[in-house]
Amino acid sequence: MPEKEIGVITHYYGKIGVGIIQLSDTLKVGDTIHIKGHATDFTQTVSSMQIEHQNVQEAKAGDLVGLKVEQKVHPNDRVFKVTP
Repeated sequence: MPEKEIGVITHYYGKIGVGIIQLSDTLKVGDTIHIKGHATDFTQTVSSMQIEHQNVQEAKAGDLVGLKVEQKVHPNDRVFKVTP
């Protein structure tokens, strides 16, 4: 399936399992993303995301979003949107 890079991980909060993504493109709840880095490589569906602790359904380029991630992520991991 084709993938498009849409952002990069800037921070990871291990206790709550949340990764912070600096977006370079749009992202919506329900999208499938692939997070890939030196020690990271997994795909998941976006179940919820937040901007400034507020739940949002959609975020755009330039936004910094918090995302519940299924596995540990690392700063500079790249985030791709998987298109069916």
